[in-house]
Amino acid sequence: MKNINKLILAGIVATIMTSCTVTMPVAVSNAEIGDKRGVSESTVLFGVIYLNGNYGLKDAAINGGISTAIATVDEETKDMIFFAKKKLIITAK
Repeated sequence: MKNINKLILAGIVATIMTSCTVTMPVAVSNAEIGDKRGVSESTVLFGVIYLNGNYGLKDAAINGGISTAIATVDEETKDMIFFAKKKLIITAK
């Protein structure tokens, strides 16, 4: 019986630690793609509660020192059981 309990506990821990990361393009413009890259990150609880109130394009532009037109916008999402980590990645010249 102890071995079954340990196996169940190991399965629960493995499930909780399992994650999947997906990066998807969100938008693209006619602006020239350059070397500048800005990132905004936030943890999201239960899919709706963003812990970083500044998460977004403006925060990413400030973090990357971007003051020109944004060329591309990508969003990377790393899903876990009860929360996710989101990263908004922008590029510009």
